[in-house]
Amino acid sequence: MATDLGELLVPYMPTIRVPRTGDRVFKSECAFSYDSPESEGGLYVCMNTFLGFGREHVERHYHKTGQSVYMHLKRHVKEKATGAAGGAISRRRNGKVFLDLELNRDFNGVDYEYEDEAKLVIFPDHFEIPLPNIEELPALVTIACDAVLNASSPYKKQEADSWEEEIQVSKHARSLRQQENGVRIPPSGWKCAKCEMRENLWLNLTDGSVLCGKWFFDGSGGNGHALEHYKETNFPLAVKLDTITPDGADIYSFDEEEAVLDPHISEHLLHFGIDMLQMQRTENGHHTDNDVQPCVSDWEVIQESSLKLKPVYGSGYTGIKNLGNSCYLSTTMQVLFSIPEFQRAYVGNLQRIFDYSPLDPTQDFSTQMAKLGHGLLSGQYSKPPMKSELIEQVMKEEYKQQQRGISPKMFKALVSKGHPEFSSDRQQDAHEFFLHLINLVERNSSGSENPGDVFRFLVEERVQCCQTQKVRYTQRVDYLMQLPVPLEAASNREELIAYESKRKEAEENMRPPPEPVRARIPFTACLQAFTEPENVPDFWSSALQAKSAGVKTSRFASFPEYMVMQIKKFTFGVDWVPKKLDVSVDVPDFLDLNRLRATGLQTGEAELPDLTPPIVIPEDTRAPEIDESSVMQLAEMGFPLEACRKAVYYTGNMGAEMAFNWIIAHMEEPDFAEPLAIPSYMEPDLPSPSFPTISALDNQPPEESISILTSMGFPRHHTIQALKATNNNLERALDWIFTHPDCEDESEAMSDTADTEPNNNSFSNANDLSSYELFAFISHMGSSTMSGHYVCHIKKEGRWLIYNDHKVCLSERPPKDLGYMYFYRRLSSC
Repeated sequence: MATDLGELLVPYMPTIRVPRTGDRVFKSECAFSYDSPESEGGLYVCMNTFLGFGREHVERHYHKTGQSVYMHLKRHVKEKATGAAGGAISRRRNGKVFLDLELNRDFNGVDYEYEDEAKLVIFPDHFEIPLPNIEELPALVTIACDAVLNASSPYKKQEADSWEEEIQVSKHARSLRQQENGVRIPPSGWKCAKCEMRENLWLNLTDGSVLCGKWFFDGSGGNGHALEHYKETNFPLAVKLDTITPDGADIYSFDEEEAVLDPHISEHLLHFGIDMLQMQRTENGHHTDNDVQPCVSDWEVIQESSLKLKPVYGSGYTGIKNLGNSCYLSTTMQVLFSIPEFQRAYVGNLQRIFDYSPLDPTQDFSTQMAKLGHGLLSGQYSKPPMKSELIEQVMKEEYKQQQRGISPKMFKALVSKGHPEFSSDRQQDAHEFFLHLINLVERNSSGSENPGDVFRFLVEERVQCCQTQKVRYTQRVDYLMQLPVPLEAASNREELIAYESKRKEAEENMRPPPEPVRARIPFTACLQAFTEPENVPDFWSSALQAKSAGVKTSRFASFPEYMVMQIKKFTFGVDWVPKKLDVSVDVPDFLDLNRLRATGLQTGEAELPDLTPPIVIPEDTRAPEIDESSVMQLAEMGFPLEACRKAVYYTGNMGAEMAFNWIIAHMEEPDFAEPLAIPSYMEPDLPSPSFPTISALDNQPPEESISILTSMGFPRHHTIQALKATNNNLERALDWIFTHPDCEDESEAMSDTADTEPNNNSFSNANDLSSYELFAFISHMGSSTMSGHYVCHIKKEGRWLIYNDHKVCLSERPPKDLGYMYFYRRLSSC
């Protein structure tokens, strides 16, 4: 028999591998489905790629790759037999076969036991060789089988190898000297000191400078000013502002070029007024005694825990297992796959996506989206209990939730790859994950339908100079509407004032606090707050050519098919303690946003000149750095030397060609040949008459960059738009072009609309585009986005359901007033 097996395996020996360090062995989950060794057909692990496949998908892998040898893993689950005394008889066969295998149930309890079975299967004839079979198999095959059976979970390995586990204490942490410069960092309103970036901001722990980080692959990030600051000052440590919690923060050492730990981070932050140790704590995403009392009722009301909810099963009613603080992902994906466009793009194209998936489908976004969508919508993993099981449960006077849900480990590992927040095990903001996921959908939809477009809309921003009253209209793309919460508009304001008075009195007299009172905010007040003008920080008026006061208002230049609204409940207190506003908002079932429609430039309005501020280095008394070679090139053409110096300076040392364009645009000015005067913003409200006028030509990207992109076949106007949007970065501009293929058309269409004065008839004809109906909302429980728990309610077939991790039930009282994110679908026109 040994000779027969050896001869049988000889043709396949070159394809059988022993897992090496770094190889991931998927022996608990299929790459295309949520089948596992517990499934009826078991799981097949390829002995060459170590990918796992369910019975429905192993044939596809065999035909695509020609790999013939698979290890078939099967776990048989049984209830434990009882002895004469009624005690369970412990019985486990082949206990080491599935070492480190992760299962969907707790089989270490008193109710179940399992028997493990493993065998080699040779395709296409399905010849089976039971394992273990050490004496009859070739040594290489025996070693490979043993290595696969004892391999750790690929997700455990990923966690063990993650950057969080490898972080070392910085060599600068103990000896860091902080400047006594009086800098205090506010809890909000941060902006890079050298540009307009308001995200990915880093606080330098030496001097308190707030500067932007580097640009990320997904188009977010900054302009690298934090790194530039280090190169100028050698101040080594910086902390990312939006990651500070009582448990630590993300810290980076520019000198050591890696993420580091700082044991003294609380002291270093306190130096700049940030008391991280006073922030409220929660553990493992669950409520703790330190949460304020209103959040306790949130848990009961939002989860409807006081009601006996009826479980539902079948297609569209599959839950998602919580991996530990992964409910932000689960709720978002449940809502997205309730939308027909997402169902059609991924589940509707399931076979095509699977057939054309790469050799490693675990790393393909479309494959994993299709897998997740099919898992949620097929009903295959949401089956009601058998009648006999229900009778037995009644007899035992107990009831167990039968639905186990699907485990999104493979999906989470892929979509969070490379992201410092979502790749961690910490709780995250569902709103931020939604935007991250939409970005991934867009990046991976090249050449095919992009379902994320159903959320896409244009925002018209109107900026007005308060001194000259002149205006500028611009448009930007967005996917989500953020509604502020005006606490001063609470309908129960008197009740709140009385409660606050009693609370302070109880605190002073060391008595228990009174029953909390939740602020009731009218939804109309939130919409009104959204429409109110807001101040523009550091506004530079092109009419005055100086800093001035400016205000901005936003309106909808277009309306999406699905409107997503976020209620801005989270903020920071003056003491840096993250706070959640305990509010109830009467969000309506039907919504009409027609009054928020953009109007464009109105009759009688004067536009701000299309000029850009001069490039200056604030508070820098050093002589300006000027490219003298470019100056000499221009001077040799016969232009005045001082004019050449100004041209090179005001075009940011971007070359003689750009400076030449500046000269042509300014040579008629009376001070054209006057010496260069460096402008100062120490007195921003006083315009300087010596400021040179800057034309729109200076805002043009470098012609060389335009030529490179146009040589690839892109239209010149689209190329210029892309370079302007990405600060003239070629790589980012190319990515921008691919992700905004229709931006030109939309901009032209909206500009045409803006040129036409709207009338009542046009508004009434378009009312159906701005009318919506609520179909889902995501709610958060807890005191911070970094803790707590998310659930979602979705309306299907005329009834509301609650999705709470793996549990899916009919909702009795959907708490619409306590939601965090609301999803509306456009009402169909008659």
